[in-house]
Amino acid sequence: MRTNEVIALVERLLERAKEVGALQYGDFTLTSGAKSNFYFDGRLISTDPEGVRITSTVLLDLVFNKHNLQAFGGPAVGAVPVIGGVMFAAGNKGIPLNGFFVRSEPKSHGTAKQIEGHLQSSNSVALYDDTISTGGSLLVAVDEVRRAGADIKVITCILDRRRDRSEKLADTGIPVFNMLKVSENQDVLVDHQSISAWFN
Repeated sequence: MRTNEVIALVERLLERAKEVGALQYGDFTLTSGAKSNFYFDGRLISTDPEGVRITSTVLLDLVFNKHNLQAFGGPAVGAVPVIGGVMFAAGNKGIPLNGFFVRSEPKSHGTAKQIEGHLQSSNSVALYDDTISTGGSLLVAVDEVRRAGADIKVITCILDRRRDRSEKLADTGIPVFNMLKVSENQDVLVDHQSISAWFN
């Protein structure tokens, strides 16, 4: 897709986020304890048919058509619906793409795996989470995927709060692609700069 096509899709995604209540403005306390004048619930996007379709369309084009990566995954449970959406879209187009998700800790039975799915050590990987705040769950996923021998090329998300992003996540050196950003006035906007940088 061209940059303007992606921007149009993300503009609609932002509209849809407001329609389904995924983006609300008011007075909120975040998990970190910080105050915010908006609340973004990515799960209301990833479990909405139009929301997951748009998200999966953009991410599949980024991951495969633009950057020829071999695997797409992220932390459970937030990333799981979008991983499924991307795998479905890839299957419909005959695109060879591995899907996986990372548990917060190894399961206590069976094979005791922490990474579930089809990740291979030779894969170039994109990770996904709906929102990047402190990056805690993503850091677990980064560590496990690297331990498995795969090469993480990009972290993707719908919304990057940026000001809340942890130094540890920044220290991974992995670039971030985000669809939405937070302005200085604490408005959630389409991030034209991020989209243009990755879809040039």
